[in-house]
Amino acid sequence: MRILLVEDDEILAESTARALRSRNWVVDCSARGEPVPLSLREDRYDLLILDIGLTGIDGFETLRRVRAQGTQIPVLLLTARDAVEDRVRGLEIGADDYLVKPFALSELIARAQALVRRSQTRQGNELRLGLLRMDLEARRAWLGSEPLALSAREWEVLCYILPRAGKVIAKEQIASSSNGWDHSTSDNAIEVFVSRLRSKLEPAGVHVRTVRGFGYLLEELPGFQGNDAV
Repeated sequence: MRILLVEDDEILAESTARALRSRNWVVDCSARGEPVPLSLREDRYDLLILDIGLTGIDGFETLRRVRAQGTQIPVLLLTARDAVEDRVRGLEIGADDYLVKPFALSELIARAQALVRRSQTRQGNELRLGLLRMDLEARRAWLGSEPLALSAREWEVLCYILPRAGKVIAKEQIASSSNGWDHSTSDNAIEVFVSRLRSKLEPAGVHVRTVRGFGYLLEELPGFQGNDAV
């Protein structure tokens, strides 16, 4: 993973970059926002970590320029401002998440991982998680190099939960996303389709976990050692 860190506090930038590099991530640093849009056009980054209170143009303006040029990179804002209106403004401009200073470096790493994972899950017409891949336009799915056979309803359920991998999804959300569910029996129907999906996905290290009282969570099985053919 390659990260662009924009922070003008030299000590904080150094400690943050060191923590990120400890995960074997490549981190480039900038103390100013002006060069950021060009850097993102010329180089491929997976994540932008952007401080709001920069010297020169601030993080809000930097982010506005990044989004204005069409760059869709995930953006994590760092802010010393705990005001709700500042957080809302950042999200409205195009930030994906934010952290209020002072923050734990472990939380920064976790949020960075989550943002990049979410971004990489959906690429154009394809959805991905581990060895699972869905081509939305062709309406085909694979586990590694092997085609994955899905019924129409299984496809609908997977199309809804895959972009939301890592989040708990309620049965009601799945039912409301699909056309033609009989809402008097949709809970039972969804349980059946989720059970079928679970049995098909687990050999490839992708698990649909039931979160009792809340719904379902799609995730990669920790420590799964697979290969491209399953």
